[in-house]
Formats: sequence, structure tokens, C-alpha cells
Amino acid sequence: MARRPPYPISVPNRIHVSKPLLLVLFILVPVCTIGTFYDVQKISYFLRPVWDTPPQPFTHLPHYYAANVSMDHLCKLHGWTVRSLPRQVFDAIIFSNELDILEIRFRELLPYVHKFVIVESNTTFTGIPKPLFFHENQERFEFASSKIVHGTFPGQTDPTTRRNPFDLERKQRVALNTLLRSSDIVSGDVVIMADSDEIPSPHTLQLFQWCDGVPPVMHLEFRHYMYSFEFPVDYSSWRATAHLFGQSTQYRHSRQSNIILSNAGWHCSFCFRKIDEFVFKMKAYSHADRVTRASFLDHARIQKIICEGGDLFDMLPEEYTFQELIKKMGSIPKSASAVHLPSYLIDNAEKFKFLLPGGCLRSD
Repeated sequence: MARRPPYPISVPNRIHVSKPLLLVLFILVPVCTIGTFYDVQKISYFLRPVWDTPPQPFTHLPHYYAANVSMDHLCKLHGWTVRSLPRQVFDAIIFSNELDILEIRFRELLPYVHKFVIVESNTTFTGIPKPLFFHENQERFEFASSKIVHGTFPGQTDPTTRRNPFDLERKQRVALNTLLRSSDIVSGDVVIMADSDEIPSPHTLQLFQWCDGVPPVMHLEFRHYMYSFEFPVDYSSWRATAHLFGQSTQYRHSRQSNIILSNAGWHCSFCFRKIDEFVFKMKAYSHADRVTRASFLDHARIQKIICEGGDLFDMLPEEYTFQELIKKMGSIPKSASAVHLPSYLIDNAEKFKFLLPGGCLRSD
């Protein structure tokens, strides 16, 4: 019997996998692997470059300054003209418990600000009852008393009602808007709208005081620091604004213009003297939902993170590209520089040593 020839073996063509699919698999496989160990919020932040798009970029105005340069020349460098008389500057703030940073702010800006307009509430944005910290420490700010317009906002503390912290924050901004309009402000005056820890530099205020031709609304780019000026993060702080006051001016902390003045001041987040103040802020501010574990409020843990430049909420960076996300993962690098910081801070370095390089240990 003749032997049958073997069946031919067909070799399939090489499977072609598209590069986008490989990229998705490259991202999803490790994410699914670590999903057991990390919460949904962290995974969401890791995948932000996939599901979110960055906002429209700002148009950055170059910021010119050097000591002993005339205002006439500085105004010209910015494309503006010098005024014969300065505008009045109103510094409008919603205050919680940042007493040390507020003192530095008031001392630094006192010669340039006509009125400090400040609102505080007897509750946090999350509805927790709190002292009126500014009211109870007014003697600390006696040096600026003639320039302070202070108001209180009655918060809501109903324990049976879950309050939206952003809604309470919005209501406080409306209250500040009302207080600002009752503080003798007139059309054309300058209004700085910023949180307590967002401090414009004196030469930034002088530009708005002395130059004609400035945009009616402009964002201010601040260098962002975390825990102290020992941990510079980047120049991502943009929410503060400068306005030429008019009838339509409203106190807001969101995007209001496409123009931003470069390197206009300092934003020092969670820059507190005591560990208790960190705990209070973590439970009180609008993003208090980031406290996903009780252990986050442990004093020893907080102290360790402050000295290492870690993240209090064990979160990933909020970035729109994987390149930037990976670049900013991990602890913030320390800086040994205390140059170009508020002059009052340097003049009182011993009092505020916890805000300077080498002073990370806090009182408990």
C-alpha cells in the first residue's frame, strides 16, 4: 500500500499588532496588576493623560524687574506707560487658619496695599465648626489694623446634611464680593484675588499701581512650594488674579483670562508651623475627600512626609501627559536656596525657620 504523503502544514502569517494597541496594553497591564493594592482614585490619576485633556495654554507676559530700576523704565519694558499717581490696591482674601503665612503676607505687602479685605467663617468648607482664627488673633495684626476690612460668614453645621464643600466655598466668595464692594473701592482700583497662601510679590503690585495699559483682568503665575520654601514644586500656580475693578468684577478663583504674568509671587501650600494645623487643613479644605484612610492624619506620618517632600494624601501628580506624570512622581527635591523669597520672611528667619531650608521639624 502506497504511503500517503504528509498533510501540508500551513504557517499563519505573522500577527500584526498596531502600535496604539501595544501602548494601551503597556498601560493597562501594569495598572490592572497594581489595582488590587491601590484605590480607584490613584488609578484614575495615573490614567489622566488618557481620559482628560489639558486646558488651553495661557499667553505668558514676560515679567521684568531688578532692584533700583525706575518704574518708568519697568512700565516701558512691559509695553505700558507710567502713571502720575498710583492706583489703590485692595487685597481680597478668604481666610481659614494660615496665621503665619497671613502675617508674612500682610507685612510684605503693607506699603503697597490700601485695604486688606478678609472674610472668615465659623465653619470649614466641609461644614466642621471652627474658631474665628483671625478674629481671635487680631492683636497679631495690629500693625495693619487701619487697613483691614474684616467680615465673618455664618457657616452651616447641620450634622444630618452632607454639604458640598465647593458650594460652601462659593458662598464665601460671594460674601467676600459683598464685603469688597463696601470697602470704599472705586472703578479703576486694583483688586488682588488670591488665597491666603498665594502671595504676590511687592514689585508685582507696583506694576499694577504705577503702569497704564495693563490688561483689565490678568492671572498671576506663582512659584509653587509645598510645606515650606525648601520644597519648590514648579510654576503651576495660576489661580490668583489681578483686576482693574469695575461694576462687573466678581470674586472668583477660576480661570478668567488667557493672559498670565510670569513669576509674580509665591504660593506656599500646607506651610504650617504645627502638625495640628496640617491635620485641621486636611480635614477642612475642599478636597478633604482625599483623606481616604485614618492613618493619613497620624502625626508621625505627617512629620515624616514634611521632611521628605512626599504627598500627604498618597496621591499621584495631577498631570496631562505620562512624561510629566512620571517626571513628578516621588518626593519633591529639596532646595538649599532661600533667595528671592519674601523679605519679611528673611528678616525674621528665626521666627519662621520652619519655612526655610533645614527647618522641616514641626511642633506637635
